[in-house]
Amino acid sequence: MSSSSENRLLKLEVINGENLRVPSKRTPAGIYVTIVVDSNRRWNSTICILSSGESAAWGNTVILLSHPSLAFSVEIRASYGADRMLGRGEVIGELKMSWDELLDHGDEPFNLSFPSVRGVHPSLTLMATVVQICDNQNGLLSDYPVNCKNSRDTDAGHAQLAKYVTLKKVFHLNDAVQHFQSVLDQCPVGHPDRATALTNLAWARLEGHSRNHLENIDATTSLFRDALALRPRRHPDRPSSLYNLTKALTWRYGKKGTVADICEVAQMYHELLHLCPASTYLRRITAGPGGIEYVINKCNKLPTDASDEGIHLQRVVLELCPLGHKLRPRALNKLALAVEARFYQHGSIDDLDMSIQLRREAVSLCSEGHSDRGPYLNKLALSLESRFDFQGKPNDLDEAISLHEEALRLRPVGHEDREISLDNLGGTLTTRFKKGGDIHDITRAVILYREALTLCPPGHPDRDAILNNLALALMTRYDELNVSEDLNEAIDWYRESLQLTRLDDPERHVNLSNLSSALCFRFTQTQKNEDVEEAITLCQESLASLSSLHPDRYFSYAWLKEAYLSRYQILHDPADLSLAIEHFRLASGHPTQGFPERIKEAIGWAHKAEVYQHESALEAYQMCLELFDSHVMTRSSIISRREAATAFDDAKSLPVDAASCAIRRHNLRRAVELMEQGRGQQWSLASRLRTPLEDLESISPELARKFSHLSKHLSDAQGSAASTDRADADRAAIEYRRLTREWEAAVAEIRGLPAFSRFLLPPLCEDLQAVARQGPVIILIASQYSCSAIIIPTSGDPHHVPLPSVTLIDLTNLKDRFSRAIRQASRMSPAETRKDLIVLSRIIWDEIMLPIVNVLEHVLKVKHRSRIWLCPTAAFTSIPLHAANPFITKPDRSKEPCLEDLYICSYTPTLSALVRSRQLMKKRVPPSFVAIGQGQPGTGKGKELLAVDSELELVHKLVPATANRTTISGDAATRAGALEALQHNTWVHLACHGKQDRTQPYDSHFVMKDEYLTLLDIMERDIPNAEFAFLSACHTAVGDEETPDEVIHLAAGLQFSGFKSVIGTLWEVDDGVAKHVVEAFYQYMFRDGVMDCTKAAWALNCATHSVKTKVPLEQRMVFIHIGV
Repeated sequence: MSSSSENRLLKLEVINGENLRVPSKRTPAGIYVTIVVDSNRRWNSTICILSSGESAAWGNTVILLSHPSLAFSVEIRASYGADRMLGRGEVIGELKMSWDELLDHGDEPFNLSFPSVRGVHPSLTLMATVVQICDNQNGLLSDYPVNCKNSRDTDAGHAQLAKYVTLKKVFHLNDAVQHFQSVLDQCPVGHPDRATALTNLAWARLEGHSRNHLENIDATTSLFRDALALRPRRHPDRPSSLYNLTKALTWRYGKKGTVADICEVAQMYHELLHLCPASTYLRRITAGPGGIEYVINKCNKLPTDASDEGIHLQRVVLELCPLGHKLRPRALNKLALAVEARFYQHGSIDDLDMSIQLRREAVSLCSEGHSDRGPYLNKLALSLESRFDFQGKPNDLDEAISLHEEALRLRPVGHEDREISLDNLGGTLTTRFKKGGDIHDITRAVILYREALTLCPPGHPDRDAILNNLALALMTRYDELNVSEDLNEAIDWYRESLQLTRLDDPERHVNLSNLSSALCFRFTQTQKNEDVEEAITLCQESLASLSSLHPDRYFSYAWLKEAYLSRYQILHDPADLSLAIEHFRLASGHPTQGFPERIKEAIGWAHKAEVYQHESALEAYQMCLELFDSHVMTRSSIISRREAATAFDDAKSLPVDAASCAIRRHNLRRAVELMEQGRGQQWSLASRLRTPLEDLESISPELARKFSHLSKHLSDAQGSAASTDRADADRAAIEYRRLTREWEAAVAEIRGLPAFSRFLLPPLCEDLQAVARQGPVIILIASQYSCSAIIIPTSGDPHHVPLPSVTLIDLTNLKDRFSRAIRQASRMSPAETRKDLIVLSRIIWDEIMLPIVNVLEHVLKVKHRSRIWLCPTAAFTSIPLHAANPFITKPDRSKEPCLEDLYICSYTPTLSALVRSRQLMKKRVPPSFVAIGQGQPGTGKGKELLAVDSELELVHKLVPATANRTTISGDAATRAGALEALQHNTWVHLACHGKQDRTQPYDSHFVMKDEYLTLLDIMERDIPNAEFAFLSACHTAVGDEETPDEVIHLAAGLQFSGFKSVIGTLWEVDDGVAKHVVEAFYQYMFRDGVMDCTKAAWALNCATHSVKTKVPLEQRMVFIHIGV
């Protein structure tokens, strides 16, 4: 290209810029380039957002007519408005050059370097090309309009502010403020440039504040607020206004320490991050050390705030720390602290679960060697221990110990925080000892505490806590081993700990309660009145320091109860007993304490009320049952519910003891209600999700659909908490509780409808009266306090039948004798007389069933051969009541009638189960019959059953031809095949091995070819059209050892799943002789060719009578009928 530039038409492309720093250090809305020709003709590029690397890319083009006489210059400017510019912005760089310099680079891009700004040289990349014709009118120069005063004052203010920042001369600041104030005065409310004018003035003032040249930061902050208010959401300059206000609030927080300022900054950064693309300069400085990192660190140092606002703030801070952010673990920990503090204030388990989730993530982000791993391990372990205290899950305690062990390994001898880990591990071991009783745990805990105490000499800030915890471990060991030295040493340590604790210490109440408990123990040993008086005073002081909902009020109530009870046992003052009962009531009813602790108190209350014959016993039992129901409902799987129910050793007999209590108070209706509420709890909870809704659908179809939908989702969620991954299990538990709350809200809405006020509530006695519509129901109650029966007649009030000659011990012995007699009979030939069984059957008749039969015959006038239902409880469930027989021959050589001669007996696990089965009878479908048999179960699954195939053939022949008949056997009789058959047939006959698992009844099973068909498999299927099942297998109607009142067995599981009528077995079946009973049963069942499941009890009664000569006594007794 020629060096002469005369009258050339040029295309100048502004490509990009680097090192674009603003002299005033202010963050611009954008950067633009100005080309100036002959002083007053200008072209401006587009305003480009500054990148995180302080660069900008334009790609804009301008057409220039070169002439040597015309001056040419290039400017880089910062714009402080993305929407609307006031003035020309702040000059970053200005460079005058000749046309020849512009043309010297040919058609190649070239760099233009500008004078230094804050240590770097701004530069532009340009490219100049000679063109012949201009076809881009948008890229032409235009005459720059004459500046208005506001624009001139604004530009002058920017120039003076840049000089002030560079030279630090106050008069430059004053000039800048004066110019900007003048502009603001000309921009009243409603003026389009008012927000920019406010911002310019505020920024200049903020620069003055930062160098202590101006005061009244509040006025400056107000200017920024006013500007932000004029830039609502989606305004292009809102990000800049947000950032400017954060700078002012941050500066004011640094000077004044106003917590509200730093909290507001965090909220603003949360909004700002969403408005700033990741690659922008504004995003970089926002997320940098002076921005978000500063705010996060300050917020993490704020006192823990458990209010909703405080927790929201910490959630905002956490969102400012995405995955990979170095401060995320600390933000997780701070949020966990706030959420857990709210748990301790209000007792919501969701808060504790959330805290554990947050702490798990914090630990996962701190790998081996990370300086914070030890503290986070300890915090997670302590949260898990708190949840154990609240819910009683053993896995939480074991995991907490494992975490504390790891934390202790990270703090070897000599580590400054070793005593913390020693203390924490000692506390968790003490808790586990209380739960499991392993003496090794408490011995080790004492050793750990003693080591911790040596690391905390007098004057150490943690000495009071270590003393308190060592004393607690010694007290725990004393309670187990009764060594008086442990008790006295514990009291000494408690006293020293209390003396070291400040009066305003928030944990002082713990020391007060602990010393009180130790003094109570010593009072029972020494009977020194001063000990119990001091114990009461300490507990009252502890209560006075706690808010009404503080979870730890529970412990003060509990120890006050112990103090009053101890004094009553020595002095026998009735006032002390009344006070003790009142504190039992307060402790068991304290809403923010976990269910396990409250249940223990309620059980203790019921026991003491029985011992001292206090009138509150029935109230105590009611409290126990309600707490149990609430506690078990929090568990999100069927198996975990049973684990929760069996965790309390003293709770197995609660339903029968409660019923016995009501009977002794002459309240039979209440006895029936308590019996039903407490008994069969596992079935009751599960069946809530399968409640027939026909009546509700007729009144409110939409609400019925909503309830059905939630019930299904809640039922589906029951199994998800069984994950081996602890974090997954926690998340599943939280989701389960969320669904539970929605489900409970729907239930509450249903109860608001007329006639539905008791929807899913424990049934009242009048509701249960319907259970006896087709015959009386006899509830047999076996309590440690009394054994008796309640007969619910078809009409009228319940009848009480005392069994004065029967005790709980007698029933236990009778059960054991029956087990031995059955085993002996199985080794005898069919022709031999079963003498032991005959003796035991007479005992059942004489001592249990005869008094009941007398009432049925002479009081209720129940006709012979009528149906009756037996509902046994506790030890009664293991005794074949239906086999009661006097075995007496009259003088005319006729036999005295036995129970089954007089009445047709059926069983029901609970009254509600029978009511539910009758409700389901409303839906009838055409019958289909499947016979499932597995006589060759495979190695290790039981002996070969040689008669199974012939039994299946026999059954197939006897079923009416009008029914759809199917047989599944051999290799086809698999777990999946059996489940499918159960779901698609209304009548089922099962011939195979059956096994009742007495320790985990949900694992009870039928033996199929491949896998076991378990009780849990059956319960997870809802088969509402099912009608009848004959379980020709062993042990299908035998209860659970741990929860005998639950009657968790295979036959009950089939009834729960939808089968209205079930034949089950109490012990091992001999398949060789059982087929005689089976044949006779179906012959009677289908005598008239009609398939009616309500005839099953009558058919079984007739069948067992008809095969007396073929089938030995124990193999006739073995079969029972359950259901309609």
